[in-house]
Amino acid sequence: MDPTTRFFEDLDRRGYEPLLAKTSGTLRFDLHEGAHTRHWLLQIDRGRLEVSQEDREADTVLGTGPDLFGDIVAGGENAIAALLRGDMTVSGDLRLVLQVERIFPGPATSRGPRHEFRREAR
Repeated sequence: MDPTTRFFEDLDRRGYEPLLAKTSGTLRFDLHEGAHTRHWLLQIDRGRLEVSQEDREADTVLGTGPDLFGDIVAGGENAIAALLRGDMTVSGDLRLVLQVERIFPGPATSRGPRHEFRREAR
């Protein structure tokens, strides 16, 4: 199974994500490969998640190639950096992308959950 399918199936199985408890909206991921586009729709209702493969209207649409998105959901690439480089496009509510980006895995070298802040001992 490819990393993208694994990522979305895991989100759907989870059903709830505490990091998105204050988030609601729909985000469609359009993964473009030549003339073919694969769609994933993520519906969020105050942290409750529902995933489907639908090409329908969404609050935010994120477009990129399947290889880059696979790297993002595998923790090898950062979504915001890819966005700033122009390797991804966003239309709609950018705030939704910034909130959802927190659930993408970080690099294998990172320590601890992404939402946890650590203070160095003095």
